[in-house]
Amino acid sequence: MTGDLDSAQQFYGAVLGWHFRRTRLGDGFSIAFRDGAPVAGIGALAQRLALPAAWTPYFAVDDADVTAARIVERGATMAVGPLAFGTGRAALASDPDGAVFGFWQGQVIPDWTVGQGSAPAWLELRTRDAFAAAVFYGEVLEWAGERPGGCTVSYEHDHVVLRHGNDTLARIVGGALEEAPDPQVRPRWHVHFRVPDLEATVEMATGLGGRVVSPVDTTSTSRSVALADPDGALFTVVAPQNR
Repeated sequence: MTGDLDSAQQFYGAVLGWHFRRTRLGDGFSIAFRDGAPVAGIGALAQRLALPAAWTPYFAVDDADVTAARIVERGATMAVGPLAFGTGRAALASDPDGAVFGFWQGQVIPDWTVGQGSAPAWLELRTRDAFAAAVFYGEVLEWAGERPGGCTVSYEHDHVVLRHGNDTLARIVGGALEEAPDPQVRPRWHVHFRVPDLEATVEMATGLGGRVVSPVDTTSTSRSVALADPDGALFTVVAPQNR
């Protein structure tokens, strides 16, 4: 969500190489594509809903009203909706630790994937208690259900991994601090996007008014850094490890 759709498209188009198409959701919403595949959605909704600019994961559900009821029953908060939006219904909520997420009932764009290709590299929830969060989202969103196309949930090295087939869709990591002022530390969903060159991406982002908000994190296979766009929306870029 952003307050200025055109400015956001210019920034992310230059930084991440995205191209944009308007959709049936209206003139205030566009879908970002890279190499022909849908990557993310950008909507000029922040000002209308009096919300800060932010990247937020949206999860597809069969019934938005049922999902909203489950959220409230488990001590979490419904912030907006469910509201009619374009071809479906959308809502914003926060989990019991305050991490914001959305859900969507309606048509899903074909070929929209997570964890492969040019789609988001993965979603990561940093929360206080990974096990408790996995139970909450599993019950609310029916993760690990028996229905076709469902996900598998496993516990690996003190964190939770959500997979669909061989693709990692999300990770839930414990240890976040609920009252921490730093959004990198308090419970929050982090959205990661793949890039071919980490330094070039950071240079482009900062040159266009963005800023670096974390040190570079290095693993055996990748390097990543958290950035903020000119409106303050946080996201993480991930590049392959240099060999």
